[in-house]
Amino acid sequence: MIRIAVIADVHGNLPALEAVAADMVARGISRVVNLGDHVSGPLWPRETADFLMHQPWTAIAGNHDRQLAFDDPAGHGRSDKYAYERLTPEHLRWLSALPASITLDDVSLDDASLDEAGMLLCHGIPGDDLEYLLETPEHGRLRLARAGEIRARLGRVTARVVACGHSHNPRLVHLSDGIAIVNPGSVGLQAYTVDGAQPHVSETGSPLARYAILEFTDALPRVTDPRVTFVAVKYDHVRVAQQAASNGRPDWALALRTGYAQNTSG
Repeated sequence: MIRIAVIADVHGNLPALEAVAADMVARGISRVVNLGDHVSGPLWPRETADFLMHQPWTAIAGNHDRQLAFDDPAGHGRSDKYAYERLTPEHLRWLSALPASITLDDVSLDDASLDEAGMLLCHGIPGDDLEYLLETPEHGRLRLARAGEIRARLGRVTARVVACGHSHNPRLVHLSDGIAIVNPGSVGLQAYTVDGAQPHVSETGSPLARYAILEFTDALPRVTDPRVTFVAVKYDHVRVAQQAASNGRPDWALALRTGYAQNTSG
């Protein structure tokens, strides 16, 4: 059996990342893939980058990583601006070297390959880290995308397993052509608000850190459908919310404390 932990969207939340890493160790999982958006946000970007750079994990870039590494800092939003001002040139070189996507073609059980095309890792959709793969903004929220929408976003992808992030929503979708798509959820931020042409919120309703475990067995000659376990890990989210608030981000503080992007009390 092969077990792979999938994490995404840490967003500088080092306490959540450390709790997830400890949980993976306790479960005996040594192989980890990281789907990007590592440090952006009003928390601990420098310390989170230091932690991640020393892990033997497979990592790709998310949209915020790309923006930090390549965009003009004058155009950064508040979360990227906070992170950029605290990262070193070494951190930025690391972010700039991360690939936009990776196909794992070395996942094998004995002599049986996972699939000819391997397992695809991307942040958003293949070729666009700003678009959701499994969700569609509608009426101010994220809904589950229809199968046809997802298939169109995948384009010519032939991998039987796809791992994506970006929406911060844990999901497992099976398409009729046999493709399994997994979003592990977010390690570090359980809700957020997007402004612009399609304003919407993403909410999980819980402050716990999220990740997923994919297990591949040798039950079939060609293993194409992993067993997926979604994991929610407790950590000191109240302290992290206080960090966000002290850095002038009450929106992050609410999301970190409750898992909601808008105040729903009462």
